[in-house]
Amino acid sequence: MTNRGLPGLLGTEHIGLTVPDMDAATSFFVDVLGAEVLFEVGPFYSDDDWMERHLGVHPRATIPRLRMLRLAQGPSLELFEYVAPDQRQDRPRNSDAGGHHLAFYVTDMTAAVEHLKRQGVELLGEPTTMTDGASAGLTWVYFLAPWGLQLELVSAPSGLAYEKSGGRSMWRPGG
Repeated sequence: MTNRGLPGLLGTEHIGLTVPDMDAATSFFVDVLGAEVLFEVGPFYSDDDWMERHLGVHPRATIPRLRMLRLAQGPSLELFEYVAPDQRQDRPRNSDAGGHHLAFYVTDMTAAVEHLKRQGVELLGEPTTMTDGASAGLTWVYFLAPWGLQLELVSAPSGLAYEKSGGRSMWRPGG
């Protein structure tokens, strides 16, 4: 049998996010979520088409700063601050092509939600616990970064229903 997967794949190393203000985004991830700044590099720019060929952006786009953060046991977060002649400022919704969100696993949903509320973070509704189907046992709630990035808290301390029938478990801290 031929393995059709990516040779040598171990997991997600980092997630890259373009943010409108590097300092404000860093403050949110560090002060509200508890991330640690690992390093910063930049600026990056090119007088030829390097940016377009390597990053798929306008050839005159620049990256004044790139900052790498570590958030607990998950993948690192790579924050980009771009300036580009054709830069769009609208953010995709989850329902739009290219829509996305990041989910953070927490061990105590109630304490995590109360922390976000104390920090003035906008929550989209209240925590929801799934009671039916494969995801039964999952509690989740969406919230927004100050610039509109959709984020989610998830918790499943007893696992998900599909796992109880022998399905491979989703990622959990330490496992």
